[in-house]
Amino acid sequence: MDQSVLPFDWPAPESKDDFIITAANADAVKWLEHPATWPVRATLLTGPRKSGRSLLGRIMATKIGATMIDDAETQREADIFHRWNLAQEERKPLILIALYPPPKWRIALPDLASRLKATPHVAISDPDDLLVRMLMEKLLAQRGLHLKPEVAAYVIARVERSYVGIIRFIDALDNAALAQKRSLSIALAKQVLIRIGMEEEQLKLPGTE
Repeated sequence: MDQSVLPFDWPAPESKDDFIITAANADAVKWLEHPATWPVRATLLTGPRKSGRSLLGRIMATKIGATMIDDAETQREADIFHRWNLAQEERKPLILIALYPPPKWRIALPDLASRLKATPHVAISDPDDLLVRMLMEKLLAQRGLHLKPEVAAYVIARVERSYVGIIRFIDALDNAALAQKRSLSIALAKQVLIRIGMEEEQLKLPGTE
C-alpha cells in the first residue's frame, strides 16, 4: 500500500504533515473520514499505546465536526451514556477513544453496554514493516540521524513489533550513537538490540574467534 501522511508524533504538532498511513491504520482512517456511513452516530477507535489513536481522533473530530471522548474506558459511564444519546439526537458524530474495546473494557451500566455493542469499532493495529521503517526514519530524522537502508532492514527483522518498542529502540540507539560518537550501523544497531533485550547475544565457542 502506498503511504500517505497525517499527524503522527510523540508529542505531535496538530498539522497534516507527519501521520504515516499504512495497512496498520488505513482502515481506521478511511472509516472515520465517512461518518455518513456509520450505522449509529458514534464509533469506537482503539489502538496500542503510542499508536497515535488520540491524535488521529482529534484530527478526524476536527475534520468531520465530531465530539471526541479520549480514554473512554476511564470516564464516568453515565457521562458517556449521555454523550452517546446526544450524538444520536443531534446527528453529530461521536468518536470514543480507548486502549481496548468491550468486553475487556468492563461496563457496569447495562444501557451503556447495549449502546456500545451497537457501536462500530475500528482499530489501529501493531505496526507493519512499512510503518516500522517510516517511523524509525522519522524519529531518527528528528534527532538529525540518517537511517541507511541496510540498517533499517536489519532492525525491522528484529525490533519489538510495537509502537512503544520502536520508540524505546530509537531512544537507545540515539543515546548509544551520541555516547560512542558513532554513525548508525548494523553493528551499533545490533549492540543496542542486545542491550535492550530485543536480540539474543550469540556466545562465541572456544576456538571460533
